[in-house]
Amino acid sequence: MKTLKDLGDLKGKRVLVRADFNVPLDGTTITDDGRIRAALPTIEALRADGAKVILMAHLGRPKGKVVPELSLAPVAKRLGELLGVNVPLAEDTYGADAHAKVEAMSDGDVVLLQNVRFNPEETSKDEAERDAYAKKIAELGDVFVSDGFGVVHRAQGSNYSIAKYLPSAAGLLVEKEVKALSRATENPERPLTVVLGGSKVSDKLGVIENLLGSANRLVIGGGMVYTFLKAKGYEVGTSLLEEDQLETVKGYIETAEKTGVELVLPTDIVVNAGFPAGDTPIAPEVVKADAIPADKMGLDIGPESQKLFHDKIVDSKTVVWNGPMGVFEVAQFAEGTRAVAQGLVDATKAGAFTIVGGGDSASAVRNLGFPEDGFSHISTGGGASLEFLEGKELPGLKVLE
Repeated sequence: MKTLKDLGDLKGKRVLVRADFNVPLDGTTITDDGRIRAALPTIEALRADGAKVILMAHLGRPKGKVVPELSLAPVAKRLGELLGVNVPLAEDTYGADAHAKVEAMSDGDVVLLQNVRFNPEETSKDEAERDAYAKKIAELGDVFVSDGFGVVHRAQGSNYSIAKYLPSAAGLLVEKEVKALSRATENPERPLTVVLGGSKVSDKLGVIENLLGSANRLVIGGGMVYTFLKAKGYEVGTSLLEEDQLETVKGYIETAEKTGVELVLPTDIVVNAGFPAGDTPIAPEVVKADAIPADKMGLDIGPESQKLFHDKIVDSKTVVWNGPMGVFEVAQFAEGTRAVAQGLVDATKAGAFTIVGGGDSASAVRNLGFPEDGFSHISTGGGASLEFLEGKELPGLKVLE
């Protein structure tokens, strides 16, 4: 994979950078700027080289229409604060205003183009349409740097098609992500423990299938665990359940037994009358994993499981975690996720290599107040890191070879 060093002298060059600024918003307030901060090393390196840095990114799912609430204006403001410079936001992605703002740039300046997903061509399934659009954006730059790891698993206009028209390389963030995830998939130091949570088993099928052949231990929590518990014949009440995945999950349990992969499931569960929203009261109760009441919903792993999961993680040399253990946004159902995060922090201190696999896991560790340097690596790409762990070829990386 080509990196920044392969692009040569960038002084005075217009460098188009595809970043991942898909940050959570509360109105116009950014509630987690982790993805913006993750892009800073590449931006600063290019500025130090005297490049004109033209940033591209998406925000939300505007579906090819201009949605004012999904403007990148809050990102431009926050980026300016972090860099200590003014970051103008173009009104469009490749139109008159984008050209005008790029033409007005001096060496070391930074400009942000408007949300690329305001253009239907960005995510078009028609390659010719995507290519024509990417060519228009390419006119703004001399070289292209791919630094939005969160989108490298997609072949889209601004992260894939554009590489056909400009000399291209991976930014420092993408380079760092690939190195970290490769360390967990190519000859990892063992024991290798993979912790999976989140709501659905179906989201993690490929990962489980791929890792059943390489992980020493699979630790399962979150909403997806109830399909595992049901597959073992347990009552799961009104908990999240994917009936259509039961046979698949039974197969995973059998494969783990045959191949000697340790499958760790919770022994106790925190239940509630229902999902904690609206009029539903929050009255958590701890029950055994094989004794969930028929009218209750599992929303977190229990105290016994928290210790079990923590200890299994600490007894590892490489740990990959993707997905929270419960409804961590509500304090009463956040302790399982906290215990897993603490396990990774303690494992890191003991010399293990630990990866937080992006998405909700990354949000959880920040929202729960854990220091980012407590982990070896926090990925910026939930879906991309999952597909990397599945062993899939990621188009946005392939195009940089």
